Amino acid sequence: MEALKPVQEQKNNRVITILSIAIPVAVAVILGIRQKIDLGSWTTYLPHINGIINSITSVLLLVGLYFIRQKNIVAHKRTMLAAFTFGSLFLVSYVLYHLTNESTPFGGEGWVRPIYYFLLVSHIVLSIVVVWFVLRAVYFALSGQIIKHKQTVKYAFPIWLYVSVTGVIVYLMIRPYYIH
Repeated sequence: MEALKPVQEQKNNRVITILSIAIPVAVAVILGIRQKIDLGSWTTYLPHINGIINSITSVLLLVGLYFIRQKNIVAHKRTMLAAFTFGSLFLVSYVLYHLTNESTPFGGEGWVRPIYYFLLVSHIVLSIVVVWFVLRAVYFALSGQIIKHKQTVKYAFPIWLYVSVTGVIVYLMIRPYYIH
């Protein structure tokens, strides 16, 4: 029989699970809101900022991998916390953009269209999945549960990197269709 987890561990896991469900649901609800909030034209620049944020996140993830392979735990921790911060900043900026602007339709035609939609759909699906993994990985690392952290990162890292990189690719593919 499995030993009972301490009460604090159960609470933390519950919070992670709730956030992992609440964040994608909240984003989906926001995307579905038809009435947009007018905060000014500056919000039309948010997709470009998001592309930069996703690019930085992708680079930080790779640098974090490099540091841990070099056994530089301090640099790894700082780099990965920076990636987590940029990922969180992206989420806030993404939500703000969609609260204030209509979604931009993709205008590409021919062979590029199915590639775009494959990347977009896989990016969206995995961005939902990765929240749980990333929150757990960060929690395990910060709470000193390194074995659990390593087990979680086996899944979290490649999914997070894929989501970050495809976010940049999807942005670059739809960029010509943004209106200013």
